[in-house]
Amino acid sequence: MARAHRTLIALVLLGIMAVLLGSLGRWQLRRADERRAILAAIEAGRRQPPLLLTAATSSDDLRPWRPVSVQGKWREDLTVRLDNRNQDGRPGYWIATPLVLEEGSRTAVLVLRGWLPRTLPGQPAAPVPALADGMRTISGELVQRVPRLFELWNPGGPSSDALPAAWPSPGGPPTVQNLDLDVYARATGLHLLPTVVEQLGPSGDGLVREWPQPSVDYNQNLGYAMQWFSFASIAAIAFVVVAVRALRGARATRRGRGP
Repeated sequence: MARAHRTLIALVLLGIMAVLLGSLGRWQLRRADERRAILAAIEAGRRQPPLLLTAATSSDDLRPWRPVSVQGKWREDLTVRLDNRNQDGRPGYWIATPLVLEEGSRTAVLVLRGWLPRTLPGQPAAPVPALADGMRTISGELVQRVPRLFELWNPGGPSSDALPAAWPSPGGPPTVQNLDLDVYARATGLHLLPTVVEQLGPSGDGLVREWPQPSVDYNQNLGYAMQWFSFASIAAIAFVVVAVRALRGARATRRGRGP
């Protein structure tokens, strides 16, 4: 009876392992499909002809990864620093500034201007590079939103991403970890296009413009999936072996007892 009990436990565990490992393999296949879709979106966007971005640009034309050029006037007083953005392992900030598209209007697009390194503890913070006045033309690439970082929930505490009540901020550009376009639009009173421009091109202001790309290595997920399916197959084979041995043992026991 004890042996039969152990066999039953082994079969249950092996069955659970086979199902669980198989589900992990299927999850990796779904991740591979997601990465394929991201890669296809990037390639499709970059194949689009360069877009001249204006206040009248249709939202249907705002395809992520599409190259753009945009002319406008910087609102340097509304600059924000995005914290915890690393570049080649070095901590620093992304600098975000809106570009007003028409003189006298409040229609603007948010531009990620580049990366600024963080200074060592005890040293004064590096100043955000100043911007020239007047109408400027920049080139870049569209992204759907400001890329977000994982945040720990802070129950009952003040938000670490609070924007100032008045602009310009007395202590210089405010520092936040994530920046939501709708929240930023309400805080600044701007009418923002539903897209973000990652500025490209040569930098004479000390900012680094090497933007991180989404992970699109779907072959890695396919490899992981094959591993999980292999483990699931081993568990399934072990299940069959244990079940067959248990069945043979039960038959031998019945024959030994006789009629």
